[in-house]
Amino acid sequence: MRNLGFWMCIVLAPAFAVLGLLFGVLKERAAGLVSGFNTLPKEEQKLYDKARLAKDMRNSLFLWAFVMLAGAVGTYFVSGYFAGIAYAVWAVLFFREVHLDARKAFGKYRKG
Repeated sequence: MRNLGFWMCIVLAPAFAVLGLLFGVLKERAAGLVSGFNTLPKEEQKLYDKARLAKDMRNSLFLWAFVMLAGAVGTYFVSGYFAGIAYAVWAVLFFREVHLDARKAFGKYRKG
């Protein structure tokens, strides 16, 4: 069980980090990669701060990578329960950003 938890965490850590780097390099062009935002009409997308959206997504991905890395290290050196804790923390961080309505999800990025 310990090895499974380690591998479940260590696989996601670099994946999230690479995606975070992608958002950091592409900046506002990466906003189209955000689920839900790319389904908005182009005219409506212009009403949102794409740079801020991409920056927040980048920060979230780096935070998720750190959580998974901490889970992998904790699982490897201490206990298999660290993987479960890492996934629970990640789930809370992830689901607090999920909204069924795209306009509500991106409301804080709407330009003045």
